[in-house]
Amino acid sequence: MRAAVLTSPQEISRHPLRIAEVAKPTIRPGHVLLQVHACGVCRTDLHIVEGELAPQRAAVIPGHQIVGEIVDQGTAELPAGSRVGVSWIGGVDGSCCYCQRGRENLCDSPIYTGYSVDGGYAEFALVRQEFAFPLPAALDDLQAAPLLCAGIIGFRSLRVAEVARGERVGLFGFGASAHLALAVLMAWNCEVYVSTRGASHQRLARSLGATWVGQEREEPPVKLDRAVTFAPSGDVVVAALASLRKGGILAINAIHLDRMPEFDYDRLLWGERQIRSVTNMTRADARDFLALAAEINLRPKVTAFSLDRANEALIALKSDAIDGAAVILP
Repeated sequence: MRAAVLTSPQEISRHPLRIAEVAKPTIRPGHVLLQVHACGVCRTDLHIVEGELAPQRAAVIPGHQIVGEIVDQGTAELPAGSRVGVSWIGGVDGSCCYCQRGRENLCDSPIYTGYSVDGGYAEFALVRQEFAFPLPAALDDLQAAPLLCAGIIGFRSLRVAEVARGERVGLFGFGASAHLALAVLMAWNCEVYVSTRGASHQRLARSLGATWVGQEREEPPVKLDRAVTFAPSGDVVVAALASLRKGGILAINAIHLDRMPEFDYDRLLWGERQIRSVTNMTRADARDFLALAAEINLRPKVTAFSLDRANEALIALKSDAIDGAAVILP
């Protein structure tokens, strides 16, 4: 099969992904083989490709927002021909204290799709059966792909921030995940305040119904009940914290943060404000969000790339050259 393979992490401008013919995966117990229809491009892929996340394998096929059709179900209950989605968490041990307490997103021995095992920048992918989620018919391949990490993790971020219907919520940074979170917030009748760099991202936020849109570190004109940061920047975290009312919660949606600057505890955190990190997702998050996405007719803004242009897709993501999400079509 054809795949985009990473052997040596380096700056994406040097095109480290090599398009090559590699062995097609063979079925194993507890797994299903997918023919990949689409694979979303995530900022975590960029961290992997550029080495900000230490390599876990000598060579890996990235991609963890996979939409595919089961072509070999092995011993799985899901029949061949089923259309499923796969996300960042590709497996957990089920036995650690976190899994036993229903917090599998914090598992001590997780499997990461497209990082510790091969992912979806390829024509086929082998995935654990219990982490393949049947997709609602209302979601087509191209638009379902960004939902499988950007959407699910954005949804979890709103849960971590304890967003309630009708609240004032700030989104700091406005890429693939934030524009999907905004759609959920609109369905929940929230007022949404967006701080982001780039005129095109600001226009997109306005077009999707944001109450207010400002610059990347600009404080909204009102105090917020909740906030979520999507930019991997400690400065943005501090700006979001400064926007919270007393008792408000800030959720940091980033697997990597450049740094955490000093800040004024008395002014910014005192008053029972909280900072929480968002770590991975659970299967319950995935099932709940996909059902909600179908219910509210969520349609992400998508730019498609061929597999041959996988490097270009990541470059476009890094440079904020696209609005919404990028999706690779093998």
